[in-house]
Amino acid sequence: MEQMRWLELLSTVRIGRKKQSTEQARSPFHKDYDRIIFSQSFRQLNRKTQVHPLTQHDGIHTRLTHSLEVSCIGRSLGMLAAEKIKDELPVWISPADVGAIIQAACLAHDIGNPPFGHAGEYAIREWFDDASHGNFLAKLTPEEEADVRQFEGNAQGLRLLTKIDYHPNDGGMRLTYATLGAYLKYPWLSKTIAEQGNTPASMRAKFGCYQSEKEILGQIAEQLGLIQLAKDRYCRHPLTYLLEAADDICYALIDLEDGIILNMLSYEEVEPIFLDLIADYGKPAELSMDTTWQQKIAALRGRVMKRLVDEVTTAFAKHHYEILTGQLKGSLLQYCSEDIELGINRAKELARDKIFEHPQKAGLEIIAHQSLQNILDAFIPLTTPHKTLSFKEQRLFTILQRSGARFGNNHYENIMQVLDIISKFSDHQAYNLSQELQGNKSGLM
Repeated sequence: MEQMRWLELLSTVRIGRKKQSTEQARSPFHKDYDRIIFSQSFRQLNRKTQVHPLTQHDGIHTRLTHSLEVSCIGRSLGMLAAEKIKDELPVWISPADVGAIIQAACLAHDIGNPPFGHAGEYAIREWFDDASHGNFLAKLTPEEEADVRQFEGNAQGLRLLTKIDYHPNDGGMRLTYATLGAYLKYPWLSKTIAEQGNTPASMRAKFGCYQSEKEILGQIAEQLGLIQLAKDRYCRHPLTYLLEAADDICYALIDLEDGIILNMLSYEEVEPIFLDLIADYGKPAELSMDTTWQQKIAALRGRVMKRLVDEVTTAFAKHHYEILTGQLKGSLLQYCSEDIELGINRAKELARDKIFEHPQKAGLEIIAHQSLQNILDAFIPLTTPHKTLSFKEQRLFTILQRSGARFGNNHYENIMQVLDIISKFSDHQAYNLSQELQGNKSGLM
């Protein structure tokens, strides 16, 4: 059976490489981390929604703080997993190297998300789904139409990392292939709308690459030796399973703390879930002391994560062969002790019932959705090649040009440039621009 090899999977070669660095102080993977963290796209995550759009509370997670926390968990998972399979790895790779790869990939895992989180993704998809906007899709191929009607933060992230930031159309951030492979949660292209059927915009299948980066996907897969499952579809890089676990752990557990801060949940509702997940790892002493709920939940969180990191890396080592042959189904959390998947699902259900359906969040998401609809109404009509612009459209086009748009004769590429610009906006930038487009300067936040 075909099997991937760590020698190729941990490639230090950079996409778009011009010359090989001789620096000794930092490993190639630490350089990846540095390039991502100093990028404008990463900084923009500071005021992008994690769960709660347009929040005014300083203690609530944003995409930036979430990404930093995921990168910390990812580093621990990578280092411990490498220790557990060290006999399988090349001699020149240390556990710290593997940890650095996943840390960098985790740092970038949400970098392509638009403003307002998933609500933003749905708003973009639904705008292009609107029958009255069909003329903007008329000259696109079915595959290109699928890209814009199924706007996907993961695919947008790959575009940013490899094509947009630092070195436009010349390698982007020029990250190592190992880090790019670990980043790719869905190493395949979008399905056409015909294949998706009548699936609602919010439920369409995820993918990790647009048609515009199709050649880059093939290049990454070839360099890393990813197993090809079908045309333009490859199996995951093994380290992607650890990135996914780090994201799931943070999403399921840490975001519950935001719910308590915003009075959507009580600490008493959350504590039993954490205690069950700790199991035999021991009840923290802080629970029996006169401490705040923040101190108690921090102690619980630390104990839960210690167990989850151990369990996930054990599952990774145990199913190492299935992972290298592209046969592993589902996530690593499903291969841990049975109570772990149950506990994670309990946490997600609590968040879904008490946070995601909360009237306060729903009201803000309506504002977020309409903000992006207003922006798309203004900018997408400008993407038609050879369009004669009115006075207002000329002013709008100036905004796009200042943001780097350089339109040509390819309608699809013009639309993608607009989506590049919009996806980089923070929540507040998008909201403010929407208000300006409606002539409402008083709406500034």
